[in-house]
Parts: sequence; structure tokens; C-alpha cells
Amino acid sequence: MRRVWQAFGAFLVFGAAAFATVFGTVRGIVHDPQHRPVPASEVVLKAASSDYTQKTQTDANGEFHFDAVPLGSYTITVSEASFASQEQSVTVFSGTAPILHFELHIASQNQSVTVSAEAAPGQTESATPTTLVDRQEIQQTPGASKTNSDAMITDYVPGSYVTHDQLHVRGGHQVSWLIDGVPIPNTNIASNLGPQIDPKDIDTLEAQRGSYTAEYGDRTYGVFNVAPRTGFERNNEGELVLSAGNFYQTDDQINFGSHTNKIAYYVSANGNRTNLGLQTPTSAVIHDAANGYGGFGSVIYNLDSKDQLRFVGQIRQDFYQVPFDPSDPNLPVTTPPQFLKDVNQETDTIATFSWVHTFSPGLLLTVSPFYHYNSANYESSPDDIPSSATQKRSSYYEGGQTTLTWVKDRSNVRAGLFGFAEQNDELFALVYNDGSNPPLEPTPVSSTGSLIAAYAEEQFRVTSWLTLSAGVRQTHFSGGVVENATDPRYSVSVRVPKLNWVFRAFYGDLYQAPPLTSISGPLLAFITDVQQLGFIPLHGERDEEHQFGVTIPIKGWTIDADNFLTRARNFFDHNNFNNSDIFFPVTIQGARINGWELTLRSPRIWNRAQVYVTYSNQVALGFGDINGGLTDFSFGDGFGPLDHDQLNTLHVGGVVDLPWHSYASTDVYYGSGFANGDPPPSHLPGHTTFDMTLSKSFGERFSVSVSGTNLANRRLLLDNSFTFGGTHFNDPRQIYAQIRYRFHF
Repeated sequence: MRRVWQAFGAFLVFGAAAFATVFGTVRGIVHDPQHRPVPASEVVLKAASSDYTQKTQTDANGEFHFDAVPLGSYTITVSEASFASQEQSVTVFSGTAPILHFELHIASQNQSVTVSAEAAPGQTESATPTTLVDRQEIQQTPGASKTNSDAMITDYVPGSYVTHDQLHVRGGHQVSWLIDGVPIPNTNIASNLGPQIDPKDIDTLEAQRGSYTAEYGDRTYGVFNVAPRTGFERNNEGELVLSAGNFYQTDDQINFGSHTNKIAYYVSANGNRTNLGLQTPTSAVIHDAANGYGGFGSVIYNLDSKDQLRFVGQIRQDFYQVPFDPSDPNLPVTTPPQFLKDVNQETDTIATFSWVHTFSPGLLLTVSPFYHYNSANYESSPDDIPSSATQKRSSYYEGGQTTLTWVKDRSNVRAGLFGFAEQNDELFALVYNDGSNPPLEPTPVSSTGSLIAAYAEEQFRVTSWLTLSAGVRQTHFSGGVVENATDPRYSVSVRVPKLNWVFRAFYGDLYQAPPLTSISGPLLAFITDVQQLGFIPLHGERDEEHQFGVTIPIKGWTIDADNFLTRARNFFDHNNFNNSDIFFPVTIQGARINGWELTLRSPRIWNRAQVYVTYSNQVALGFGDINGGLTDFSFGDGFGPLDHDQLNTLHVGGVVDLPWHSYASTDVYYGSGFANGDPPPSHLPGHTTFDMTLSKSFGERFSVSVSGTNLANRRLLLDNSFTFGGTHFNDPRQIYAQIRYRFHF
């Protein structure tokens, strides 16, 4: 307990750079046809998918201001007795402050005017390519709402894919997760297989990729900011979700939520199991069961008009059998044949608390202490030949963040402090059942570290069509090494008047703190003497990023294109120990990742359908030796593809409303093939899968859906890097049915 209070005390005294907020600011100007301000107009902001509402009135200058608006989609309605009411749609991204313009017209009769924005106003201010995925899209996308699914990311975020059971974005493993704007720190790499957050508990997912403002750091290849379900979409209502499918799979949840003007809450409990958990090393599915359970809760309490308290908590437990290839030549020939029984067990607990205080319109303070516990325990069968290995890891993170946002006139200024203390406990044991080496008795290793950072950023609207941003992030890390990083970041956004095309450019540096993994004592001696390997202390990754892009709105359609280049020193990756499924983080001397990305989003077509396209053309190359972590120093010189390099990745999908309260949704995925570990050729063959969901509602409370993924059941070798279970085939066809029942209590 003493270390918890030390960490919290460090946060109160020193702080460090706040990662982000889950809020934006919405501003506007209301005027009449002669461009005279319209004071005392009623302005109502309402969430598109819940009862969340804010109200205000325009001032003497016809201006209005909403603070602490959670990210998502909203409608703004302006009403005044002498004019026809008017409504606009707006999408709020975290940290943005869009300005809306309302020109009211004299009401000849009781009427209203609806204006649909062609592009999200928040996006015109930011150089960060951002994708929003809402609760309805998660529910409708084939496979996306399953507890262990990353489809809500891989379908909608270009340059993202899952290979060797790990989510990759823009060529890296290291992504940041935030819940309610509060970071969930995790410095470990490749030891976790379980999900960070159950998709069924997400209201809106904000996915950022590159061009980050100074408030972001730590894990920088993708940033996923989750606005959780809060209960504003409920009124003493609950929902029961039940599913069943092949491979004896089920994925179930029950949740409850409600709200008043004072308080909103949402709680859920879930459980899942399947005989197809991890990607398999052959087309056959052997020893691959998985199960898990967990709970989630969020509470929002409005103390008064200026103060709000927010709490989010989660606990998860997951279990995975590790599949194997019975024909693997490395396995000994035994009678009867040896049956491997390796397993991975994981636990993840999150608790965040936020106090949100509004000093005055535009001046907002958020203070958020947090706690995160994460463990991953890998155990081989004690009878495995030639050896049986055990690795147990537990990591504790205690800290907090504080952010101060000031939006005034043309300026949007953000500054913050963020910090955490980490304790990492590991235990490693190795028994040679073939007698080739003496056993390595259980060897515990403990390490501690901390990260402190501070940032300041200003987004300045030079004109209505030009926005400049500049910021700096200062980070101090103390662990196995002590490092400091000063990371400046610059961006510019230019909106072409009338066309509303937005061009953007970015340059910046980023720092990622290293894992605390350390090897010493008998384990280090064993690795050096017996395995002929070495362990070099891990240093942080240093990244330099260049990016430019354009957002093009055309009659409600949105096209977004980006070109990026990331140069990395001490690129984080992972390496297996003794040809086993035990992994240690490593750093590669350098990496160069560059590519083009494209997203296309449609409006409602004929009020029935929406489509999306995401495409990435990307090259991920590593360079030089392994210069940190567990290594045999054999990576070599020159550039070579990283094991997750895939040149082309494409998703095409959408949803269409059908008669009789039903809909169909699809996703077609094409990948050109991951890097071949034993070239030529340099890459494995391409692969295409087709997913589909059919759903029908029976009244307002009851719905049934049937989903299928990889319906053609095309199986092939996905990648041949040696990670959990060895090499990996893509998942076979899965078909499952889901029932949703909504009820009042």
C-alpha cells in the first residue's frame, strides 16, 4: 500500500503530461439574415444516440458555448420566437472546439430548418486523422461486438490488422488505450492476448493514427479513446445478450442503465467461451479453447452546474489454451504421441475517477487518479519434452492526470500533467525433461519504475480557413534506465472556402518508455551460459513522424487520404525464448514505416444504406541489430521486412436496411500477404475473407441476428513468425446467432 500512496503523492506534487480528454467544446454564432446577432436564443445540444442534453442561451453577441461535451455525434437546435428554428449536426472529437454558424430566417409559419454538415467541423481544426465508430456500428458490423474481437478497429481504421494474435497499427504493436479520456498505461509488449475493453461496453470509439498533439505519448502507433456507455441512452432499462455458434462458442452479457438530471449509471457482466481462441499453426484446430468473464461499470454524478464526478471500473479474467502443430518436427517422437497443454491466463483491472470543473465558459479543469493491474501467466505442461517453461508476470500502475483547457476567441490552449508508478513482478522457471540441462528453479525478478511528463499545446485559428498548432511534451522515465525526452510537434490545417476541403501537415517527435522487464541472477547466468544469449537493458523508442493529408466532403460523402513516414530508433518488438512460446521484449536498432491510407464514408443512401472503405499501402522495414532485451545479436545489417509487414490492406463494407425491421451488413477484407520469414518470395500469398450479418427486430425489445465470418472458409498460412502456438493460419468459418432482449426494471 505504501507504494500506492507514494505514486499518488508524486502525482499531486509533480503530475505529468495528460494523455488526453474525452471532451471537446462546441461554440457557435447565431445571426439574422442581415448578420445582426440574435441574443437570448435557446440552444439545445443533444447526443444523436442517447438522452444526453445541454442547454444554454446566446449572449448579447449572439454567441453560445458548450463545455465538457463528450466525443461523439450531436445535433444543435437553435430556437427564437421570431424566427424559424434551425438544426445542425456536429461531430465532436476530443480536444477540439468547432464553431458553428446559424443564420435564422423570419418564420412565416411554424417551421424549422435542418442543415447537415458535409464534414465534421471538429476535423477541420485538427491535423490528426481520426475515425469515430459508434455503438450502433459496433453492434451491426459482423463479429465486432464479440468480447475478443478487434473488428471495430480493423474494419474501420486503415493500416490496422491482427496477425500472430496481436493488434498492429501502422506497423507497430504499441497502442494506447484511454477510457473516458483517462489513459490505461501498459508498458508490456506481446504478453497479453485478451481485450482491453469489451466492445459491448463502448458508446463511441475515437481512433487516432499519427499526427498526435503534445498531450499524447507512451504508445504511439494508434490511440484509442473510448467514451464508455453511461446510461444516458437508458431509462431504467436493461439488456440481455445471448449467442451461440460453431466451435461451441458463446458470448453473453447482461447490462443495466438509467439516468436523471443528477446521475447516470451503466453496469454490465459478461462471459464467453469457445474452442477457437487463438490463431492456429495448422488448418486443424487443436487445443485452442478459450474462456473469460468480466464486469464493467460507469457512473456520472453532477454535483452542480460547474462540477461533475465520473467513475469507470472494469475487471476481466481470460484463459487461453495454446494450439500446436502435431507434425512439428521439433516435437519428439513419443509413444503415445505427446499432447502439449500450454496455457496463458490473464487478468486486467481498471479503475479511474475524474473530477471535471468548469471555472467559466471555455476554462475547464479535469483531475483523474487511476489504477491499473495487469497480469499474464504462461505455463507449459510439466511433462513437455524437451523442456517445460513457466513465466508469470504481474504489473501494477498507480497514478493520475490533470488537464487544463482554455478556449477563448481564436485560441484553444491545453496543458497538463500526467504520471504513474509501476511495479513489475516476474517469475521464470525451466525444466529440461530430456535431461539435457539442469533445471532452472523458479526465479522471481521484481522491478520498479515511473514516468512523469508535462505538455503544453495551442491550436490557433489564424483565420476561418487556417489553423496552426504547436506544442511540446517533456517526459522523464526512470526504471532499468533513466531517460528524458523533449518532443516538439507542429501542424497546420487549411480549409479551402466553399469546397470545404481540408489539407493538413504534421511534423513531430515521440517517445515511448521501455518495458520494465529485467533479467538478473540465476536466470541471467542460465541464459548466458546455457542458451548462449545475452540481455541488454531496454531503452525507450524514439520516433520521428512526417505526415500530410486531405479530407474531402462531397454531398455528404467523406474522403480522407494520408501519407505518413515514421522513422524509429530502438523499435519495440518481441523475441521468443528457447524456441518456446515464452517472449521477451526486444528493441531493433531502427525501423522505417511509410505508407498511404484512404478512408471513404457515405451518408445515408436513399435513407437505407451506408458504406465504408478503408485502404492502406504500407511498408514496414527493420534495420540493424537487436540492441535491447533478449538477443543472440543475429538480426544483421541492412533493411528487411518486419514480420508483420503487409503491403496492401483493404476493407469494403456497409449496412442496408431491409423490409420488416431488418438489416444486412457486410465486410470484405483483402490482405496482400505478410512478410515471409523464409524468402523467397518476400511475402506470403494474399488472402480475402467475406463476413455478413442478418438481423431482424421484433418490436422495440427483441431482436435476432445471424453472423458469419470467413464464410468461404478459405484457409491459408497467414504468417510464419514464431509467436503463440508457432506459425498462424487465418481463422476458419464461424457462424453464430445472437439474441438481444431489452427490458424495463
